[in-house]
Amino acid sequence: MNKLLTSFLAAAVLCPGAAPAPAPQQSSRVLRTPEYRALQQRLCRGWNTWSANSVLAHVYLPDGFALTLGFKSAGMGHAYQNSFFQANETARRPEKIRLGPHADDGSYTELTVEWNTGGADTRNVALVQSASQDNEEYILIGVQKRAPLRPEHLIVETGYYWNRPGTVHREGSMLKARPGSPGGRPFDVRTTAREVDDPFVTAGAPYLSVAMDGQIAVYTGPEKTLEQVTAIVEAHRAAQMKRLADYGEAREVFTAMQTILGWNLTYDPENDRAISPVSRLWSAGWGGYVLFDWDTYFASFMYSLYNRDLAFANAVEVTKGITRRGFIPNCASAYDIKSDDRSQPPVGSLIVLEIYKRHKEQWFLAEVYDELLRWNRWWPGARDTKGLLAWGSDNVPQLVDGTFHNFQAALYESGLDNSPMYDGVPFNPVTNQLEMADVGLNSLYVADCRALAEIAGVLGKTADQRELLARGDKYAAALGTLWDENTGIYLNKRTDTGERSQRLSPTNFYPLIAKVPSAQQAARMAREHYFNPREFHGEWVIPSIARDVPGYQDQNYWRGRIWGPMNFLVYLGMRNYDLAPARTDLAERSNKLLMKSWQSDRSIYENYNSITGAGNDVRSSDAYYHWGALLGVIGLMEQGH
Repeated sequence: MNKLLTSFLAAAVLCPGAAPAPAPQQSSRVLRTPEYRALQQRLCRGWNTWSANSVLAHVYLPDGFALTLGFKSAGMGHAYQNSFFQANETARRPEKIRLGPHADDGSYTELTVEWNTGGADTRNVALVQSASQDNEEYILIGVQKRAPLRPEHLIVETGYYWNRPGTVHREGSMLKARPGSPGGRPFDVRTTAREVDDPFVTAGAPYLSVAMDGQIAVYTGPEKTLEQVTAIVEAHRAAQMKRLADYGEAREVFTAMQTILGWNLTYDPENDRAISPVSRLWSAGWGGYVLFDWDTYFASFMYSLYNRDLAFANAVEVTKGITRRGFIPNCASAYDIKSDDRSQPPVGSLIVLEIYKRHKEQWFLAEVYDELLRWNRWWPGARDTKGLLAWGSDNVPQLVDGTFHNFQAALYESGLDNSPMYDGVPFNPVTNQLEMADVGLNSLYVADCRALAEIAGVLGKTADQRELLARGDKYAAALGTLWDENTGIYLNKRTDTGERSQRLSPTNFYPLIAKVPSAQQAARMAREHYFNPREFHGEWVIPSIARDVPGYQDQNYWRGRIWGPMNFLVYLGMRNYDLAPARTDLAERSNKLLMKSWQSDRSIYENYNSITGAGNDVRSSDAYYHWGALLGVIGLMEQGH
């Protein structure tokens, strides 16, 4: 992902009954199966926190009618704010959010928001809960602390998002929303609190304003008392808590994973689809949404453990981002902007096959197969040097970040944006590649060939299957030449000098995923390297570069910090061998790391300090980044979930 270049701060499926979403700009997205169209129709319905721009916006699909909560000072101090994000404290947001449970379908959500009005002792804290029932929305705001002299105002904005047709007008202390498309649903919006008639709100549509004091209910539908709304919300909370409790001893880990994915599920109006970007803050910073390649495949894998539809949706949508040149891009964002110069680690077929094995829907394979095959065929033509693959970047300008056809762009393709593995490695502008055959890339590519061959077999594509198996065998044999008997592990190799690199990272374990090492070689890798405290072992594992490599002490992004996807991929490889002690150790230590931040502040970090285990010590670690939950997934898998 292009995280270093971007500030941390910073064909379509139609849902019936709503105005069509705007046509994607120059989109090449092609859907093939009626099953997938029906799936997205199911997902794009009902109340949820669909907007990427605020966790306090509740939107009804397919109409696009929104209840957007905001806060405004009743005097000097806190300006009107109607956009709220879960974010690391180092992101310097004016609000602090602690996430609570979030049902997949939005039937229950909960968070605590804290903000200051300005001046001394002006901290405000509120618990915000929501429930949807019979297509009505019920929001309960419990003010736990307020400014001592005068409470702030809660502003309830209403309107239709994304240019969906509809009107809203005020009728006394009630707002009446009426859709402008056939089949749309009317809504009446009420509150149980007394109106304060704040005339100074910069909202472009009718709104309600009440004092932030005590218990407040905001709801749609027939008139109800505060007690009635509270009972509805509590019933839905109990249902969500029971669902989490059903996981028994794995409850806390499952809760962390499901909660972060629930809060990151949003709606893309450009393509009329439900997707789960890495976090809302990233989506807002990229103009609407952003799907990163391997990040989204990993999200789909996590969903596959408990939600079939969302697993399929995210795997399909990241795959449909394929470029016209035939590869899944590093990133695809709003306005159909893609990294046309580079791809990212080829984990797609591996993850798709894992999802299929859990849910056995052949149409799912048919929906993504052609794109995965094109991507698989792209790598040898674009990234092969002397029979082995290397990361690269083509001489193709793109709008993502303006970085292409150079060393940094090639590192972005690796997904390891500043890894010390690549320090001093030249970029060859003729081959468009780094001058290094990469163990991690070649391993993942062999695994991709073999997983896609298995998929081809399920679909009855025997000629493709033979092609893929032959290509997988070819690169597996080439990968075998990177084994270093003296070191007891596979080593990256310079393609210009032939020199072997001793700069180890978890990617040197990836041949285990491709099942290339012998049992004896796998045992050596675990014994001499994973359990080696000078390299990878310790209280917190696995650092993204060995502890004895220059750059580890930087603890800056991929320079020594711990990343969920690396631990997860190493674990997938260990599963293929009799490495039970290493597997168990990795699962336990990964879980301990995830729980450290989750239990203290309900955060799941993009990456963690491998010396202290902290996630909030740097600005370049989003506090609500879904792939951090992979640290807990390892334990869930080890326990058989």
